[in-house]
Amino acid sequence: MKRTQKGITLTSFVLVLAVVGFFALMTMKLFPMYSEYYSVKRVMDELAATPKSASMSGQQIQTELERRFNIGYVESVKKEHIKIIRAGKGTKLNIAYEVRLGGGGNRGAGGRVGNNGYVYGPGGGGWEVFASFAGP
Repeated sequence: MKRTQKGITLTSFVLVLAVVGFFALMTMKLFPMYSEYYSVKRVMDELAATPKSASMSGQQIQTELERRFNIGYVESVKKEHIKIIRAGKGTKLNIAYEVRLGGGGNRGAGGRVGNNGYVYGPGGGGWEVFASFAGP
């Protein structure tokens, strides 16, 4: 009489566990980077929706961004990553920063993130957001 196997072998179980563990580790490493990206995007959207944002000076915009970044736990964006340019009727805001996550040795994950925004007229504005996340 021939016996049929039921279930998975120990080798198969270890292989499945390794794959699941790998994806869990990658998720835990990359989630903070994506979370911070969406916090920066949210801060820019809130600033664009502020009624007097189009008439703010560059220093006022910088101060407001720093205050909102502190509230939103954004730590990767520094003063030198923010560029504020007067463009016609509004203000162009460019935030470009890089996040590096160590992976041991010369390995790691990271991403270059950029957010461009325009504030037009009294309180109206929109943001063009781009991001690229890449390996080492």
